[in-house]
This record gives sequence, structure tokens and C-alpha cells, in this order.
Amino acid sequence: MKKSVLLPAALVVASFSLVSCAGSYSSTLTTRVLASQSVSSPTAAPGLVLIDGQNDTLVRGGISAGNSPGLMTLTPDRTILLAFDSVTNNVEVVNAARGSLAGNIPLAGPTTSMVALASNSGYAAVPTAPMIGAPAGAVEVLNLSGGGITATIGIPSAQTVVSSPDGTHLLVFSNDSNALTVVFPLQVNTGNPVTATVAGFNRPVYGVFSSDGSTAYILNCGPECAGGTASASVQALDMTTLALVGAPVAVDGATIGWLSGSTLYVAGTSTTNNLCTGQATAAATCGRLDIVDLGSMTVTGSAIITDGYHDRIDMSINGQLFIGALTCTNVGNVNNPQGEVRGCLSIYNTTNGAVVIPPDNGDVTGLQSFTTRDVVYVAEGGNLRVYDTLTDSLLVESTNNITETGTIIITGYIIDVKAIDFF
Repeated sequence: MKKSVLLPAALVVASFSLVSCAGSYSSTLTTRVLASQSVSSPTAAPGLVLIDGQNDTLVRGGISAGNSPGLMTLTPDRTILLAFDSVTNNVEVVNAARGSLAGNIPLAGPTTSMVALASNSGYAAVPTAPMIGAPAGAVEVLNLSGGGITATIGIPSAQTVVSSPDGTHLLVFSNDSNALTVVFPLQVNTGNPVTATVAGFNRPVYGVFSSDGSTAYILNCGPECAGGTASASVQALDMTTLALVGAPVAVDGATIGWLSGSTLYVAGTSTTNNLCTGQATAAATCGRLDIVDLGSMTVTGSAIITDGYHDRIDMSINGQLFIGALTCTNVGNVNNPQGEVRGCLSIYNTTNGAVVIPPDNGDVTGLQSFTTRDVVYVAEGGNLRVYDTLTDSLLVESTNNITETGTIIITGYIIDVKAIDFF
């Protein structure tokens, strides 16, 4: 059994040394953004498209990264980027500093969640990973420098993995479970216990860490994830003792969150409180963004946003919170805007509580804010949009006396977007 596990890993290590550096780009570009393009067409091949994030223009020298790259993640120092290829179930490992493909690591099945740590290791949740004598599901540990899977941590139906700020703890969430698993990366391959199970939740699906990593705020999806009649909620978890702290704070829905200071923004779609009251929309149901004060552990406000399953969130430099969802109610047609047009993106103004739902269609699959520009890149419906966060609308730019409205024209279908330089 051990030989059958080690052999594929050895083969992957070899693939790392054989991959060429084709697709590298100029090192003089310091505002690099990569967008994953997943569709092959007569005029474009799938891969990672290079963008100059300072002026929102395409740059020659993208990276070939599998047959259908989509989900991406970066190491904390942004030197290594991982892109998941949904056709081959390979994780494409990109040397972001060089702008070249280093190799690929095959997973035991598809993933929708992975993290890359500063230790040159990656962790991918693979819910269908076959396990001998145990239920399917695992977190696979990736060697980002030498290639291969260095460990397979059996966690039934492992769906989502979230890292603490320092990478010493991983929260792993499983489908249809009222418990979560804590993984200790420093213990992997040491012979010491690698995981701990924490129970007492209600369909937990995501966690948001405090800045020092001492507390994790667990999002209980509740009824939205078939968790019975108990409300969706936020539950504090002490990461030192792995003990639940206090009572859960009831919210309307909880599938994604963003922490800003002592304020936790929590988005989801309630199974009961989902009317679009006050919004002029043809959509019959809407989601909610609840504002939780962590000092008092109370909900201090709520806003109506799009419905759907919210799993993307990011905040602009000037406090505009971008919330993206999948399978929301789409209204109208952005290509024929004769009436209301609505998709899966909501923009919440954290200063005055206003909400803008831009006239666009489709799932939101990628968000990228910047620290030096008042813009956010949004992958929605396969398009890459550039939003001006001063107006919460598509950015209008003038280049060579031609006025362009914030869409970066890329042939194919854009899934995710990541800035690989600090700017």
C-alpha cells in the first residue's frame, strides 16, 4: 500500500524538473494580475492571462496552466500561485516571481478550496478522495517546491479549508456535518496527531480568524445548508483550547464573512427572511448582509443583497465591501439592457450602509481589491470587470482619445483573478 502511494508522488516530482519556463514575462512589470481563462476557442487557449493592474490592460506573456484553470490561491508572499485545472484535477504550480509554470500536482479528485502556506506547502480539500476502509474525503498536502503529495489527511467530505494568519492552524469544513476539523500543519509527517475534531456547530461552512489568530469566528450555515430549524449563526472558537466561547449569535444567513477591526460582516441567504422589501427588483428572493459587533457579540445592522450562495468577499481600500454569490436570481440581459439587469454581485458601503447591485449577469467567481487604487476586479459571468469604488460602477477610462467602460476584453471565460504583486 505504501508503494502505491509513493509512486505517483515520485512521478510528479519528475514533472517539476521537466516543465519548461515558457510563458515568462518581463520582470519590469510591477503591477501584475493573473486571470484564469478556462475555455479553449479557435482564437484563444486556456491559461493564465497577464494584466497590467495599473492601467487595466492586457500584457503579452501569459502562462499556459492546464486545460481548464479556474480557482487560484497564493502563498502569503505571493511568490507561488496555485491554479486548479478542473479537467485533469491537477494543481498547476506557478512561480509567480518568474512568471512561469513550475509543474503540476495531481489530486485524487476535484477541489473547490485550497490554501498555500509560507512553508512551501499547499492544502487542498478533496471531498471525493477515496480512502481505504474509511469514508471518502481528505485534505491533500502538496509539496510546492519539489512536487507531489506529501500526505493525505482523511477527513470525510472535506469541502473547504481556511488558514490561520500564521499558517499554524487550518479549519476544514465538511459537507452536511455539525463538526469541523482542525489541522495542525506543523505536525504533518512528524508522527504526532495532525487533526482535532470540534463539535457543537450547525452546518459550519466557513471561518474568519482574528488578526492574531487566537479566535476563529465560525459561520454556521444552518437552514440554508439543510441544518434544521435553528438559525444561521456566528460562533466564536478559542484556537488555543479549541473550546466554543459564549453562545452563537443568530444571523439571517452565514456562508462567507469579512472582518474589519471589531466588525464582522456576514453574508448568506435566509430560508425565511429573504424578501426584497424596499428594492425595485423583479427578484422574488434576496440575501442578507448582517453586521456583527464582536465586542458585544450582537448584530448591529442588516442590509439586503442578492440571493444565491455567497462564497466570495473582498473590501476595497475605501471601505466598499464586494460580495459575490453563485446561483443567484439573474434578471434581464446585460447584452440587451432594456429593463432591469441584475446578477450575483452586491456592493455594500461600510460608511453609510448603502447597497448597489450593478447591472450585470452571472455568478461571481473572483474578486481582487488593491491597496493603491480605488478599483476592484470582478470575475462575473465569465467577464472581467473593473469597478470604480468611488462610484460603485464600471470604471470609465480614456486611452488614446477613446473612452472605455471597465471591462477587460479577454477571449474565453474568466473564472478567478489574483494580484501577484503588492500594490
